[in-house]
Amino acid sequence: MLATIERLGNRLPDPAILFVWLLLIVWVASWALAGIDWNLIDPRDGAPLVVRNQLTGEALTTFLSNVVPTFAHFHPVGVVLVAMLGIGVAERTGFIHAGLRGMLAITSPRLLTPMLILVAIASHSAADAGYVLVIPLGGVLFYAAGRHPLAGIGAAFAGVSGGYSANFLPSSLDPLLAGLTQAAGQLIDPDLAINPLNNYFFTAASSLLIVGLGWWITDRVVEPRLRGTAVDGDIQDLPKLTPLADAEQRALRVAGLVMLAGLAALVLTTLPGGSPWRGPDGGLTEAGAPLMRSLVALIFILFLLPGVTYGVIAGTVKTHRDVIAGMTWAMQSMGYYLVIMFFIAQFVAAFGNSNLGVLLALKGAQALQALALPAAITVVGMVLLTGLLNLFVGSASAKWALMGPVLVPMLMQLGISPDLTQAAYRIGDSSTNIITPLMPYFPLIVVFCQRYVRGTGIGTLTALMLPYAATFLSVWTLFLLLYWGAGLPLGF
Repeated sequence: MLATIERLGNRLPDPAILFVWLLLIVWVASWALAGIDWNLIDPRDGAPLVVRNQLTGEALTTFLSNVVPTFAHFHPVGVVLVAMLGIGVAERTGFIHAGLRGMLAITSPRLLTPMLILVAIASHSAADAGYVLVIPLGGVLFYAAGRHPLAGIGAAFAGVSGGYSANFLPSSLDPLLAGLTQAAGQLIDPDLAINPLNNYFFTAASSLLIVGLGWWITDRVVEPRLRGTAVDGDIQDLPKLTPLADAEQRALRVAGLVMLAGLAALVLTTLPGGSPWRGPDGGLTEAGAPLMRSLVALIFILFLLPGVTYGVIAGTVKTHRDVIAGMTWAMQSMGYYLVIMFFIAQFVAAFGNSNLGVLLALKGAQALQALALPAAITVVGMVLLTGLLNLFVGSASAKWALMGPVLVPMLMQLGISPDLTQAAYRIGDSSTNIITPLMPYFPLIVVFCQRYVRGTGIGTLTALMLPYAATFLSVWTLFLLLYWGAGLPLGF
């Protein structure tokens, strides 16, 4: 099974090229379906639905003239880049790394597993830092505590990747997915506005769930199974957990106070009834409220200030050039993201202009209505579909850019909100990250394991992570249904 998945996945093109192919398919499909009377009403304007041919001379020239604006105005691009400017400084100066090391260093041995998973979840705020920092630290910590290091790597991997959409701190993933969801939902409702934290309450609550589940699986399932697996790595080459130096501890304390002060100032300025953060109706969380429209900029500031503070005190920032270098480094790491977003933006634009998205949404909604399936079953199907696709397409943004334009409008027609659809997608995507060899960091985790157990391969790591994946997928989905059924808000 795993070999088949790996073979099929390797045959897929790069996600960027995949969206080039999809763009060509949209053009051809719009040409083939343009002359058909679908007997459907466009919910956006009440007029009969017409598929627009994107291969006419007028459509092609319009497409070419809008290539640059389409990319420049594509919502996920700007919001992610702005957030990463601040996060990049915090990571480059060492603030985030020091914070993670400090949290783990003061942890009681009895609480080592849940604290490791909690730190792994928190590391999402630093993009992919958790993969290269927290996961190897998991092995080091467990080995130092006399426990099996692979159990530590498994627990950290489960938190970083299996719980990728469970977080009590905002991350760059939130505006990325929300931006794609908004673009997809606007196929039906052009005025739709999605808050970057539209799943925040659910993901924050999910972080507690993932910590609890990961703790139980690690201590009661995974580690007992590893008792017969000998640690045969070269002890001299094993990574070491270095304690924080005095300068690092002092810098971390001051930077933490700066971040808390920033958060306190934000809270205090939102309290007055006439606060400029409030919207026209006086609310803080309404779509047009300045607070909600400023979330990405606030993420940038709340990571930038403590990052710079830490760097100045710890000595990693000596001049303003070091701050700019951190931002530059962050943007360099986003090169591939920009490439794939360019092609996704062109595909989404053509898909929307052709009306194929609306057609698929209405036809799909009719089919689902005919089946008369409960909404809960539809949501479960969404989770499972995402999990299956994740075994072949590793990029979270690529998958959602592929699925969102079809599923979001279709489920909107059935009364399922874009926020709920996105939450279901996040569960399916996160839960299966840890068992797909096509996940970009999967080979790196195998290397981490080989430091302790030389014979570790893809099959070893997959078998190690299967209990986490199966449990997360089933229990997390049930949690979403209960959460939704209770009428609790998913986010802002």
